[in-house]
Amino acid sequence: MLADVLRERTRSARGLDGVFGCDVAERVARFTLDGGKRMRSQFLWWAMRACGGGQDPEQAHGALRIAAALELLQTCALVHDDLLDASRLRRGRPTLQADIATQYAAARRPGAGEALGVAAALLGGDLALAWADDTLAELELPARTGRRIRETWAAMRTEMAAGQYLDLHAQATGSASLSDAIRIARLKSALYSVERPLALGAALAGADETSTRALRAAGRSAGIAFQLRDDLHGAFGDPGRTGKPSGDDIRQGKLTSLVAVARARAAANGDAASLAVLDDCVGSPSLSPEDLTAVRHALVVTGARAAVETKIVRLVQHSTHHLDSADLEPLARRRLHALVCAVAGAPATAAGSSAPRATATAGRTSPPPGSHRHQGALAPADRHPGRRGTPKPRS
Repeated sequence: MLADVLRERTRSARGLDGVFGCDVAERVARFTLDGGKRMRSQFLWWAMRACGGGQDPEQAHGALRIAAALELLQTCALVHDDLLDASRLRRGRPTLQADIATQYAAARRPGAGEALGVAAALLGGDLALAWADDTLAELELPARTGRRIRETWAAMRTEMAAGQYLDLHAQATGSASLSDAIRIARLKSALYSVERPLALGAALAGADETSTRALRAAGRSAGIAFQLRDDLHGAFGDPGRTGKPSGDDIRQGKLTSLVAVARARAAANGDAASLAVLDDCVGSPSLSPEDLTAVRHALVVTGARAAVETKIVRLVQHSTHHLDSADLEPLARRRLHALVCAVAGAPATAAGSSAPRATATAGRTSPPPGSHRHQGALAPADRHPGRRGTPKPRS
């Protein structure tokens, strides 16, 4: 379906103008087709199946069409993200702006190739978004279903823009707030990566409010876990496996939960050495390999890395609890469990068969999974870094 949609779009672009079609439209199509794990599409598909949908060929066709639109929306997000971050590598290959800049490196006017690459990335991301919207708009759906899907789609696009802006705002203002980091993660990544695709699948299947609410709650926890795992990859990942340079988030001074927790713990424990490393190196464009090693050491010795790993496991358990609480088709539920573990980078055993038991903290019983109090919060030890012992995440 995705190949068919892109073949039609690129043919139209080439018919409009050959240079535009070759330089921009075909690059957008290749980027969309060649790479990516299709996880948003899979969440949509299995949510629909979990809610009893997909038996009707027209409904299955609609799901694949919306999935193609989701992949194009992801292309828009990544191309623009690479542009805003001035990234040169994505999925192990040059980013769109870097590729165009190389193609036109010998342009007559100095610097024209780089400027053209930036402009092409801006327009390429816009084109991917337009194609995504068109792909969705051309789909014929029952009135109520179509309304639910359009409302979800509209919310998702605005959330993406808000998250991207807040990410840049935090870098510019030097925010170190953990709550800000979690909010950015939810808006920029978690919602459109997991929660909204699940909601789209539920809407397509005509799911009731109870099932939709459970799926969205599962997606909210899984989406935050996905972003926390991405934060860890950004700091410790192997470029050969992640497809992008290691340390870019640190170099750009991005507000991640990982760094926010490290700062809080270092400050609470009087770890002046770690604080100095974080202050000097996070946000340094000239970050050296030795500096990156020092930052990684600080993230480990403060306990931030372990705290984030622990939080990921808890979020997977919360997501599993919500999936288990809903009346879902068993095979599709198992597929959703597997997808949650995959995006969180957690072993399948991390999900378990039900949510974790509540634990007592300071004489109080923590709220059960599903309570709004656990969403977006790290462990109490992360809010009070001076405590000794193994951090116990809040349920």
